Amino acid sequence: MVGNDDPQSGTGETASQTLDFILHIGADSELYGKIDKNNIGIMGYSQGGAGALCAVTNFDNGKLYKTIFTGSAAYPFLAHNMGWDYDVSKVTIPYFMTSGTGKTDDADIPDITKKFAGVCPLESVITNYNSISDDVEKVRARATGAEHEDMLVRSDGYMTAWMLYQLCGDEEAAKVFVSDDAEILHNSNWQDIEKND
Repeated sequence: MVGNDDPQSGTGETASQTLDFILHIGADSELYGKIDKNNIGIMGYSQGGAGALCAVTNFDNGKLYKTIFTGSAAYPFLAHNMGWDYDVSKVTIPYFMTSGTGKTDDADIPDITKKFAGVCPLESVITNYNSISDDVEKVRARATGAEHEDMLVRSDGYMTAWMLYQLCGDEEAAKVFVSDDAEILHNSNWQDIEKND
């Protein structure tokens, strides 16, 4: 896993720069020859979720990513107001999106396009999910009772399973997401689940 320390990652620019850097690393680095260039995923939480979406859709090297995961990605109204505009309909790689049910992620505001409604309200998650082509493997789910700040920990296991499934072809990890009997569908800690496999 490779990351950077950018405290303002919402535009995806530093994620794009980090990807370029790691793909062109020299023989003097201990990472040289250890990067599987055919299996690169991206993930981000909150502002970083918007940044991951921007990195995939707004930069030329975004086509190098094989899959994406976001935890409570800043929803379009918030992202726009912060200068992190993304168009989720441009996502063409498998995408697993999560958020929490707590008020900090979903403040239960009637019109989420006119007033801040939490970082990642359900209405936005549904809209984002529906905006992606059905030809793309996609999953959405909310962590029951989780506030925004809980999502890094609450979604870590499923994020790991998603990456193992998508990047390594791990059959055990795939059982979390694939089929009508997928594990995520029976996990009482998660709700508002939709998937299209």
